[in-house]
Amino acid sequence: MKVFISSDIEGVCGIADWDEAHKSHPDYAALAKQMTRETAAACEGALAAGATEVWVKDGHGTGRNIDITGLPSRARLIRGWSGHPLSMMQEIEQGFDAVLMIGYHSRAGAETNPLAHTKTLHLDKVLINKRPASEFLINSMSAGMFKTPVVFISGDQGICQEAADIIPKINFVHTFQGQGGSSICRHPEKVLNEIKMQVKSALSQNISECILTLPEKYELEVRFRHVQKALKASFYPGMKRLGPFTVGMETNDFMSVLSALSFISY
Repeated sequence: MKVFISSDIEGVCGIADWDEAHKSHPDYAALAKQMTRETAAACEGALAAGATEVWVKDGHGTGRNIDITGLPSRARLIRGWSGHPLSMMQEIEQGFDAVLMIGYHSRAGAETNPLAHTKTLHLDKVLINKRPASEFLINSMSAGMFKTPVVFISGDQGICQEAADIIPKINFVHTFQGQGGSSICRHPEKVLNEIKMQVKSALSQNISECILTLPEKYELEVRFRHVQKALKASFYPGMKRLGPFTVGMETNDFMSVLSALSFISY
């Protein structure tokens, strides 16, 4: 069994402020360590379930946050960014049996995480077929392109609830509950133990029930926080200006959605 792990930091246990997600800030080191620990727990759960290969994509910021020495020796770590539109799901097309998502966070506009966002802070809202899109939804659809089930997620309570709404059979561990600008956090040791146990359980069930079926057509709508970003994005091929802050496009190919987001989000 070959397992893919996509890891982020804004949903790990203990995080409450953007300072803790930025490498330049002294508070960052503790949260990067927690990101490593939660990812390692997921690796351990996967190996305990019989995984023969575990690949990890470091999906936050520079893509260079996880300390590889903190992972099991059988894990492979993808660091940095290749530039491929799959982004946080880089290499998923290589053929995996299951996907795990660690440290994920609520979407832009949600009230369930003080660090809620989708892709970048330039984006006020992302809609796919009229549905507000989180990175969980986008990355689960990426896995869906290759018929790969998304069987587990850890992160804030809001994103875990969204994941269960989208993929009812998914296993999850919530790390904290967002309340305004604060995080009501669970104890990290309890979170680590639950991640390991729930990952093992998730990989031992009928994982085919966790494959996200993709629609035949896609309507992408993106609202920016700044008007100049929207103007620039409107020049992306196929993109239309829908309002001062909003652009949109229609396509039959989800990779085209990913490519558009890759080019206009930054």
